[in-house]
Amino acid sequence: MQPKILSQAAETVLAVERQWLSRLQVALAQFPATDEDRAVLDRSVRQLDELFLLVVVGEFNSGKSALINALFGEPLLEMGVTPTTTRVHVLRYGKAFERVAVDAEVDVFSVPAALLEEITIVDTPGTNAIYREHEAMTRDFLPRSDLVLFVTSVDRPFTESERAFLEMIREWGKKVVVVLNKIDILEDPGELESIERFVRENVQALLGFAPEAMPVSARTALRAKQAQDAEALAVSRIEALEAYIIDRLDEKERVRLKLLNPLGVGLHMTGKYLGVVDGRMALLKDDFSVMDNITQQLGVYREDMSREFSLRLSDVDRQLQIFENRGVAFFDETMRLAHFFDLLDRPRLEAQFREQVISDIPEAIEERVDEITEWLVARNQTQWQRVMEAIRRRKEVHADHLLGEIPSTFERNRKELIENVGLAAQEALQTYDQEGEAYRIALSLKNAVANTALVEVGAVGLGTLIAVIASSTVLDVTGVLAATTMAVLGLFVIPSRRRRLKDELRRKIAEVRETLMETLTTQYESEVARSTAEIETAISPYSRFVRSQQQHWSETREEMGTIEKWLKRQESEIQAL
Repeated sequence: MQPKILSQAAETVLAVERQWLSRLQVALAQFPATDEDRAVLDRSVRQLDELFLLVVVGEFNSGKSALINALFGEPLLEMGVTPTTTRVHVLRYGKAFERVAVDAEVDVFSVPAALLEEITIVDTPGTNAIYREHEAMTRDFLPRSDLVLFVTSVDRPFTESERAFLEMIREWGKKVVVVLNKIDILEDPGELESIERFVRENVQALLGFAPEAMPVSARTALRAKQAQDAEALAVSRIEALEAYIIDRLDEKERVRLKLLNPLGVGLHMTGKYLGVVDGRMALLKDDFSVMDNITQQLGVYREDMSREFSLRLSDVDRQLQIFENRGVAFFDETMRLAHFFDLLDRPRLEAQFREQVISDIPEAIEERVDEITEWLVARNQTQWQRVMEAIRRRKEVHADHLLGEIPSTFERNRKELIENVGLAAQEALQTYDQEGEAYRIALSLKNAVANTALVEVGAVGLGTLIAVIASSTVLDVTGVLAATTMAVLGLFVIPSRRRRLKDELRRKIAEVRETLMETLTTQYESEVARSTAEIETAISPYSRFVRSQQQHWSETREEMGTIEKWLKRQESEIQAL
């Protein structure tokens, strides 16, 4: 197609078309699209500067080669009832007849025919031949066409394989003319009208428009031209098809179809890859759901832990309250004038205090704290199990997920990340040492309590710490009574000392409560923060990948959608030329 034949309007359309097709080429290169798809688009853009390309397609034995021979009036191409066209035949203008094999699949014929000065004609292998590579050649050449002559035989019009091939033509947005060949085999002329109607209706239902349907007898036409038999030539009805190609397919129409060709290819590509993008974004949406679900799980985990920790902490506080109540009751019962001489027996008083007040309190508190430690460890392990299960389900759901036939690193990277995250969770779970974790937390807790200077660091066990606090504080106070020898002083000293002992006991227990609760809370918060941070760190590569890919494919979709919109606008403008 030479620029000089274009009108100013067509020149403007062509410039804009090249701009948007170039933008699509860049988008497909960044996608990345398949090499085959990019090559198809590149060829269609280059063909804007080439002659009009008319491609003849159809099932084998439908008479494609015979039709081309009839158009030129001589047997240029081999004909037969078996698949004789095993290569793509490109017919171009030349001063002398010549046949050259340009590659393993294509033969170029130079033919001194006026028709070929403006048009290149391509004969393709049959679409339903037993040689599947022949059909692949035809499918590969189809996107290059500016106009498709779809040849079907009147004895088997619109077969299932023809229907499937027409659907592929529709995907590329090609202009189609249906040629009903072999009309000479019909005995009843009324049959042809019925067949024409049948083909038009079915093609319209499939392609969305009523095609040109031209009945011919290619063999009759070839014989008539060779014999110069005008009557037989009229019977063949080849002249109507020739008039369409020469007259109706004039320069203006060829330009319009030529401009539409790469747009059809471009719209096919944008539609195809928008589908791929949507598939990936849908997959990422599910990934986001998994990530959000894990985030929600961690939030619920923290809330549940906080609520349950408060209940468990109240169990510890309840033991301290029992301790305090016992001590108050002990002092009320023991610190009486009637028991004055018993108060002078310090060893006996100590034994009673340990038996009646301290009793099982240290063990009970230590048991509750141990339960908190074990609970923290178990819940941490459970949370890892939940994360691992969520990742495992994600792997199973998309284990065989394929994004069309588009090779890329997206699915491979995503699959690898999911597997790595799942493996990390599994390893964390398998190597989770409950006893070791419990010992580490208990030791940290003991050191924290000891570091508050309540007792010596050398004390062993939280229960022992509580016992030392209680006995050393209370019994030191009761020892003051040993210096009192006059019973009368008991009337004044004992009630005063009793109040002082109870106040002192409450104060010391309050100190123990504050320190113990603060230490347990600090330790709890540290452990929960650590466990959630470990989970978040483990899944962070997957999370980062999902978020970055979401942004990338959102931007890609916006770009492809913009290109598709402009290509459709260009298509409408060209249709109006």
